[in-house]
Amino acid sequence: MPANKKYLTKSPWLRLSKILAGVAGGYTVMFSFHMLLTKVFPQENVIATSFFTGYLLWAVLLLFAFLAKNVWKVWAVYLLLTVIFSIPFLLG
Repeated sequence: MPANKKYLTKSPWLRLSKILAGVAGGYTVMFSFHMLLTKVFPQENVIATSFFTGYLLWAVLLLFAFLAKNVWKVWAVYLLLTVIFSIPFLLG
């Protein structure tokens, strides 16, 4: 059954921005989150579990970018989360 046209993104630039937000933005949030975890827990344990949790978190963030109505809010949230998760790593 084909998708209803009123729910599809009209602009190819917005569609590209959703794809980039999901892929690149989701990856940076996932990576910075796991860097934060290396400051809290032993690095060996985080690296071992990040192989599994990294893909799961990235997939959820990718899905969130496509479900959100406003892609600019997704970019803002992903940028804010990346900065928040990176602060302890950069300061320490």
